[in-house]
This record gives sequence, structure tokens and C-alpha cells, in this order.
Amino acid sequence: MAELNHNDTHFIHSNLGQIFYICIQLTWGFFQSLLGFMFLLIFYKSPHDSYYGSIRTKWPLRGGISLGLFIFTPNEQNMSSVSPIYSKERWNDYCAQVSVHEYGHTVQSLILGPLYLVTVGIVSLIWSRSGYFKRKRKENCIPYSDCWTEKWANSLGEKVLKEPSIHH
Repeated sequence: MAELNHNDTHFIHSNLGQIFYICIQLTWGFFQSLLGFMFLLIFYKSPHDSYYGSIRTKWPLRGGISLGLFIFTPNEQNMSSVSPIYSKERWNDYCAQVSVHEYGHTVQSLILGPLYLVTVGIVSLIWSRSGYFKRKRKENCIPYSDCWTEKWANSLGEKVLKEPSIHH
């Protein structure tokens, strides 16, 4: 069994923790993981890697999504959709922070299981894609992370991974 130094390592960083994470995502988080696998098949040509037990796809889109075992984040190698005000370093930081945020959503999936899609999933989708909420955020300078699902994902991702998340 792996020894853990609790001063600088979280359980999820251990091999045993990642095995536990995967098993829970494939059982308790089955529905969102199945949907995530379907997205993986759609974006099979995009680069993929392991990210703390999850399967990360670096897709050609600017935003991210988390579905159980699978997270989809912007590809730091693809700056074609990026505003010219972003430097390469700033874009890399943004992509890393989106990964932490999306990983936070996977922790929500571990907690909520089959309730994840109808609570966090639907609320996040409406908050991120609805023209009404996009307009309200812009008009009132409301950060994306102001929605409870996003704030919670940031908090969980940062707590587990000890890295900064997005706060825009």
C-alpha cells in the first residue's frame, strides 16, 4: 500500500486513490461517464492524457466540460480561437486552470453520483450556454464562477489538486 505524505499529497494522487476514483466514476457516476465516453468518441482525434485518474481530452474548443471520468479542456497548443491579448504563457495558465476547474466537477460527480447530471450538469449547461445568462454576466460584470456549481467546482478542484482554478 502506498505511503502518503499528508503535508503535500492528497489521497487522489496515490495509485490506490486513482483506482478508487475510477471505480466510483464507473459505478456511482456511470451515467455521466457513459456520456463522457460518447464525447470522447466524437473527439477521438484530439489529444488525450490521464489527469489525476480522469481521462482528459484537449479539444479544439475554448471552454471545458466534465462528464464523470472524462474531462474536456482547451488544447494549449491551439491558440487559433484565442484573443490576441492572450500571450502563450497566459493561455497555458488558462488551460491549466480550466483543467483544475473541470476536475472539481469530477469530484462533484463522485459526491452526487446519479444526481450529478440533473443538478450540476443542467445548471452548469444553462449558466454557460444560455444567451440570457451570458448577457446578464456581461452587463453586470458577474464572473462565470459566481454560479454555485462553478464556485463549488473551483473550490473542490483547488482543494484536491492544490493548484489554482479559473476565477473569471
